[in-house]
Amino acid sequence: MPRRLVILGATGSIGRQAIDVVARSEGELELVGLSAATGWEALIEQARAYGVTRIALSDGDAAALAAEAWTDGEVLSGPEGIVRLITDGDCELVLNAIVGSAGLLATVATLGEGIDLALANKESLVVGGELVGHLAEATGAQIIPVDSEHTALHQLLTGHQPGTVDKLIITASGGPFRGRSTAQLAEVTVEQALAHPTWAMGGKITIDSATLMNKGLELMEAHHLFGTPYDQIDVVVHPQSLIHGLVQFCDGATLAHIGYPDMRIPIAYALHHPDMVGLPTRALDLVEVGAMTFEAPDLETFPCLRLAREAGIAGGTAPCTLNAANEMAVHAFLSGQLSFLGIAAVIEETLTQLPSRAVHSFDALADADREARTLASELIRSR
Repeated sequence: MPRRLVILGATGSIGRQAIDVVARSEGELELVGLSAATGWEALIEQARAYGVTRIALSDGDAAALAAEAWTDGEVLSGPEGIVRLITDGDCELVLNAIVGSAGLLATVATLGEGIDLALANKESLVVGGELVGHLAEATGAQIIPVDSEHTALHQLLTGHQPGTVDKLIITASGGPFRGRSTAQLAEVTVEQALAHPTWAMGGKITIDSATLMNKGLELMEAHHLFGTPYDQIDVVVHPQSLIHGLVQFCDGATLAHIGYPDMRIPIAYALHHPDMVGLPTRALDLVEVGAMTFEAPDLETFPCLRLAREAGIAGGTAPCTLNAANEMAVHAFLSGQLSFLGIAAVIEETLTQLPSRAVHSFDALADADREARTLASELIRSR
């Protein structure tokens, strides 16, 4: 029997590539639900192509338009519609590729039902932290990462005993501004920041990569996924983006996960786990590669990585505050309301004005998120 799959964020970059993986699965995976934020026309096209009869749109207006145009199935509306797409069906696996902290609700709904989660929404763990992990443990649901870096670490750690790992190493391309000074970043345009040297991604994650915030979020995600202390997780800049993750062991050996950048590899790993399937990807040619280089991240020019590590170590509401301020600042930059350097400045000031508090419930996280967004918005307007 095929494994029944719901894809959240189906019209985005990860979602589209996941559908390609499903199409190549030779019947091992069956799409039973799809969601998007506002792109109802593309979502309906996907549903028709793959015989899906349940879709959801988080934007109510988009859902209304979809319901008028498509009568071949059920159209669910709003965040609660996303939850119903997960909980009212009989899916066995959910791929959460929703962008930003909006994905946390879907993660909680999935794990709360005991459904396995292929997680591309790193903010679920950044914001939800230990609460998400405890929920998965309580219901027995698996969390399989979809980020290329965390897929690499997950694969490298499989079969190794606890206590044998000395360090996890996450690699970063360095983004489009690697090697530039702070002064050179003062006049950066949106178009320049969106020109990532390696990956083709959505706007928010591409800006996060340019500021190195994406690596900060991945640092926190690795901490929660693998239970590794922050002082045992490093970030190394590797411009060629061929090594996706490394694990150093207690005997001095280091294992690396190496391959040409292709998001179908981590997506297929998560959707077919624990099995491995063939993909039409390009095999690594070491002679053609010739050389690989590495350098330390420039935390002075790109302070977002430092801020993320500090927030992770502080714990409590600090990661939620950092993530909310970052989402507000990135949106302001993309819409021309904030400079590139202003992104880190707004995040740091928000963290300064909102000290970390203990977290005992998801409601406390929702309160912290709202408070941080309100303050960040005020800071953006004042700049």
